[in-house]
Amino acid sequence: MTTTYDFWLAGRRASGDADFEVHNSWDGRLVGKVSIPTEAQVEEALDAAVAALPVFAATPAHQRAAALDHVAKRLTERTEELAQLVSAENGKPIKWARGEIGRAVSVFRWAAEEARRTNGETMRLDTDPGGVGRFAVVRRFPRGVVLGIAPFNFPLNLVAHKVAPAIAVGAPIILKPAPSTPLSAMVLGEILAETDLPVGSWSILTVPNDRMPALVQDERLPVISFTGSDKVGYQIMDSVPRKHCTLELGGNAAAVVLADWSSEADLDWAATRIAMFANYQGGQSCISVQRVIADASVYDALAEKVVAKVRAQVTGDPADDATDVGPLIDENAAKRVESWVEDAVAKGAKVLTGGTREGATYAPTVLADLPGDAILAKAEVFGPVLSLHRVDGVDEAFAAVNDSAFGLQAGVFTHDLQTAFRAHRELEVGGVIIGDAPSYRADQMPYGGVKDSGVGREGVKYAMDDYTVEKVMVLTGLDL
Repeated sequence: MTTTYDFWLAGRRASGDADFEVHNSWDGRLVGKVSIPTEAQVEEALDAAVAALPVFAATPAHQRAAALDHVAKRLTERTEELAQLVSAENGKPIKWARGEIGRAVSVFRWAAEEARRTNGETMRLDTDPGGVGRFAVVRRFPRGVVLGIAPFNFPLNLVAHKVAPAIAVGAPIILKPAPSTPLSAMVLGEILAETDLPVGSWSILTVPNDRMPALVQDERLPVISFTGSDKVGYQIMDSVPRKHCTLELGGNAAAVVLADWSSEADLDWAATRIAMFANYQGGQSCISVQRVIADASVYDALAEKVVAKVRAQVTGDPADDATDVGPLIDENAAKRVESWVEDAVAKGAKVLTGGTREGATYAPTVLADLPGDAILAKAEVFGPVLSLHRVDGVDEAFAAVNDSAFGLQAGVFTHDLQTAFRAHRELEVGGVIIGDAPSYRADQMPYGGVKDSGVGREGVKYAMDDYTVEKVMVLTGLDL
């Protein structure tokens, strides 16, 4: 029997007058149905969130932290259930789905810790004669109700990155999960409902995409946190120029392998990490390896290893523990990747492995000699495709990384400390990973990009800062 999931309106279950279906992209089976809120129910959630703002902002830190701790504990207890659900709705291999649940646990745990230790700052003002007897207290307060819009590729963890920081700072949040992967967010709602968070402090609404413009533009939602494509993200920002927007957008991440990374063990490690993180979510990660930029002195040996390790990636049923690469989110996504590879080949690229599609599954693919006018050279593929590029020296390598409209993260395989610091300084990206692929992310670190990769930062503490504004109080007439 198929489960029909209610949405969550101001912390309670609710159902609308219509629903939609969620299907598994591997075998097409129906995974669940989800109720759609009516316009009146969305309005009710908004009114409840606005009413909750002063109450939630004034809740003691221990209360918010306790709720976050509870969520972390219950996610841990329900790890396998949630992993199976994420795998089913998303097509993600089960081993990666389990890892995603573990990361979501960490997000809520970090948020609980940050809620307890966020104290603001104080400063004495008598550093100048006019400030004698004055002392400042600087604290952060919520900007207002948050609209969180989550993507399909990490249906629980990227929801956690919207919700947990909002709870930590006492900002009510209206969360809109991706329509293709809403089910794990609905289970998160079950867990949140077990806490004593104020009524109206959170809602999880499965609003269809065609109804989102009105919600985005609603003046009662002054903060928008969006993760998704650069096209949609900047459309949102352009439509609400006076709102505070955090946009976590696309990338075409580069892995740079320099001349000093030349031993057999070095190249084997680089190839292993590149092959894994070009394909680990079917390539559907904003920091998935898309470009491999290798010094000419190591290019041939590295290319051979990368191709071998990509071929070794096991493609198949995401429910199988042995599977490394599952299907893309749907068949249309796989057809788009297929067309982009065909475009590259028509313009002169060589397929070293892969290059085939079966339904929603696209085979892990390696290209060489990718011309600069191919779509794959400029856009984010969001699929299991990487290209190999030969360069001469560090200057050319770093210039190649920066020759992109995107700037999310880059990986640089080098042993040289000076080169590492140079990469940190010169690469036009939000994060530089030394000695590993660009796909590494710890959920407490600042995460975000430059250029078309977005604005603002996630990572629990940094999202908390984004959701809040500093307010200063000056005390006068004190004997300091």
